[in-house]
Order: sequence, then structure tokens, then C-alpha cells
Amino acid sequence: MNDWIGLGFLLLLGIGIFFGLRTLAKPQRRSPEEFEKRAAEGAGITNAGFNALNKLLNPEADKGTEIVLQVKEGRFGKKKREGKGDGKDSPV
Repeated sequence: MNDWIGLGFLLLLGIGIFFGLRTLAKPQRRSPEEFEKRAAEGAGITNAGFNALNKLLNPEADKGTEIVLQVKEGRFGKKKREGKGDGKDSPV
């Protein structure tokens, strides 16, 4: 008797998973304006969450992200000129 109860439970679970995934797979009908609005709002929160998770799991990726930003801004590999020592303005 216990085998039939377990088999019935697994069968119901499988059917529930099948219909649940089928429901989730259906595309939702939206107007283009609503799609654009949700895309603009949702992308920021989702990307921020994934970036924070990525920084925790892979700290070296954070350095890579920093370098990509520096390359885009045009300041990657340039040395900072601080104080005396560049040799051009020295009075000697």
C-alpha cells in the first residue's frame, strides 16, 4: 500500500511540474509601451543584483570590470603625474 501512495505522490508531482512549466513558458501579451517600460525598470535592479553577486563570488571579475571602464574612458595605462618628478618643470 505504501508503494502506491509514493507512486501516486510522484505522479502528481510530475504532473504539477509539467503544467507549471507549461504555464510559465507561455508568452505574456503586452503592448510595446508596457514592454519598454518594464524593460527600462527591471534591467537596472536585475543587473545590480547579479553584479553584486558576481563581485562576491569572483573578486577578480571586479578588477576586470574596472579595467573595462578605464579603457572606455581612455585612461587605462596612463601614469599619474603627481608632485615633482616629471622632469619638465624642474628648475635644475
